[in-house]
Amino acid sequence: MDVNGVSLLKGRISGIPGQNIAAPGAGGNETGFKALLQERAKAGLNFSKHAAKRMNERGIAVDNQLMSDLEHAVEDARKKGARDVAIIGKQGVFIVNVPNNTVVTTMSQNDMKERVFTNIDSAVLM
Repeated sequence: MDVNGVSLLKGRISGIPGQNIAAPGAGGNETGFKALLQERAKAGLNFSKHAAKRMNERGIAVDNQLMSDLEHAVEDARKKGARDVAIIGKQGVFIVNVPNNTVVTTMSQNDMKERVFTNIDSAVLM
């Protein structure tokens, strides 16, 4: 894990989330797809390029404790059926796409002038 929160896990399948990586004509294996989704969920949070850039610009440091807190918050949101969640903590706000386990953007407490979040269906307070 990188300090900026951008992580690259060895041995992990990359590509478009939900993309069928089976050979053409192999058929849609629902069990394989479910296993892939569960594997991605257990792999930890990813940060989009946009989120990593915003974290650097806004001076938001990610340490092991914050990553653990974020992962627990995402898992709690997942259990409740959330898809796009705003995780609000003392370090700032992290907007996370739950099915893809991806932080899509972040903002510090100082950047929350408008105090309006759109395109989310849930919020978790840390």
